[in-house]
Amino acid sequence: MDVSAASVKELREKTGAGIMDCKKALAESGGDVEQAVDVLRRKGLASAAKKMGRVVAEGLVGAYIHAGGKIGVLLELNCETDFVARTPEFQALLKDLAMQIAAANPRYIRPEEVSPEELEKEQAIYRQQAIDSGKPQRVVDKIVEGKMERFYSEVCLLEQAFIKDPDRKVADLLRDGIARLGENIHAIIWAREARERNI
Repeated sequence: MDVSAASVKELREKTGAGIMDCKKALAESGGDVEQAVDVLRRKGLASAAKKMGRVVAEGLVGAYIHAGGKIGVLLELNCETDFVARTPEFQALLKDLAMQIAAANPRYIRPEEVSPEELEKEQAIYRQQAIDSGKPQRVVDKIVEGKMERFYSEVCLLEQAFIKDPDRKVADLLRDGIARLGENIHAIIWAREARERNI
């Protein structure tokens, strides 16, 4: 089923759930936004999303150094209370996210952080590629939309496939952590450094 961008936007505003989760919920509910909210709530995604608006003032800074010492990551992961920051679950989430950053090297946390100029440039490139390949105009927009989703999945941490379970996105991992720990959690900032091998 074709899901409109307006419906996805409306559902995201109501629940805070991720783009792909909203698309799946809308497809499952036949495009009905209210039923899609219920679908997300049944999956626990809407309740976790509501917590995403709460203030995060505590947390930890963690490090991950890849085997061989050629790649290192420092990550600040914040939550609402010091109590949660000290739990093994939170620390495991911090380590998983740092490993993800080391492996996949994202440039942004979420799609909203990509500059309008970069988005326009990417869309123009994909549109021209589709036109040059002789695709009919009616499918060019669909092709561009699909390529933009792939672009986000490469450059945005939350849209990337989780390295330990490629069937899940990093956003799913974070939402699961929020639902399990009962607090809002944010990856605030990271530094990733790769050293060239000297031979």
